[in-house]
Amino acid sequence: MTMKVVFICSPFQGKQENIEKAKKYCRMLVDMGYIPIAPHVYFSQFMDDHNPEDRRRALEMNKKLLEFCDELWVFGDKITEGMREEIEYFKKIKGIDKIKFLRDLSMLQTIIK
Repeated sequence: MTMKVVFICSPFQGKQENIEKAKKYCRMLVDMGYIPIAPHVYFSQFMDDHNPEDRRRALEMNKKLLEFCDELWVFGDKITEGMREEIEYFKKIKGIDKIKFLRDLSMLQTIIK
């Protein structure tokens, strides 16, 4: 069975609590048999989201990573500017049917591998 690669689209905005949430989402996806991609967990280790140039570069790198993903999962009930860019780009390259919107974690029960 081939594991799907899923891009985690969730708020970051340079906040540590958002990184912690994204790490939890990643763990849940691993436990469900997916490969999670959450660049804000990784890039935040060496880039500054408050620096406009770093932010621009990170969003461009995110778009490149989206090309390798099978699906995009949007977590939370608020869509930030960066998330919107990722969603629009993914919709253009892969289609809206490959995007799942999860306002809260109870909605994970509706996901079928």
